[in-house]
Amino acid sequence: MSEAAPQDLPYKLIATDLDGTLLRSDDTVSERTRAALATATAAGAAHIVVTGRSVPWTKHILDDLDYRGLAVCGQGAQVYHAGEHRLLTSVTLDRQLATLALAKIEAEVGPLLLAASRDGLDGEVLVGPGYRVHDGPLPYQPIRDAADLWAAPLNKVYVQHPTLSDDELADTARQIAGGLVGVVMAGEGIVEILPLGLTKATGLSLAARRLGFRAADTIAFGDMPNDIPMFAWAAHSVAMANAHEELKTIADELTSSNDEDGIALVLERLLG
Repeated sequence: MSEAAPQDLPYKLIATDLDGTLLRSDDTVSERTRAALATATAAGAAHIVVTGRSVPWTKHILDDLDYRGLAVCGQGAQVYHAGEHRLLTSVTLDRQLATLALAKIEAEVGPLLLAASRDGLDGEVLVGPGYRVHDGPLPYQPIRDAADLWAAPLNKVYVQHPTLSDDELADTARQIAGGLVGVVMAGEGIVEILPLGLTKATGLSLAARRLGFRAADTIAFGDMPNDIPMFAWAAHSVAMANAHEELKTIADELTSSNDEDGIALVLERLLG
């Protein structure tokens, strides 16, 4: 393949989600995808990670990738400079509004299982009684009393329900408390309560402006409903084959799965 000139790239900003998108099922990035991103950046594009994970659950992955640019973390709440290991912006959840929202939801559906992500570069993820945590290497701190979740500033609260599906819980929570907080389904077992109006598009637009790019310059890759605002903001959106059906219906394009180099396939085509 001949190297593309920068002016040949239709998009100058490549925004990629992490889980289910850039990362394979084993939490690694394939050599083919790494090479495609390296070729794109050498040809004049910028790559930006946009993830629901907060910074403490993201920075080790970025370090492994030798990623030194900006990353949007925490569903848009945090803009993080990976090269400098520095938090540039951070939006926190109004804890009074969040407790009111949760009380309204529980009045309708019964008790919820709760976890929360504390603000900051080293903010802990606190897990309350009964909350089901995915197996894996990401650190968290179990707590016995759910009241301890509210002791320090938070980026988000995670909610689960004993019987409702993720989609049912997210839809119900949005109907009941959508005027107080944001509600998003970000993955299996991951329904999140966020500051009202906060989305991945919020953080991405802020980071893009810092880099000198616009929505018209951006191609976005994702796999879950929390990527919908980012897809709406970007000029071109690409859903992975493993994506949630809701995201597939609004994407401009479908590609192969995260385990089959879906990002690389699109970038290689764009680079000729």
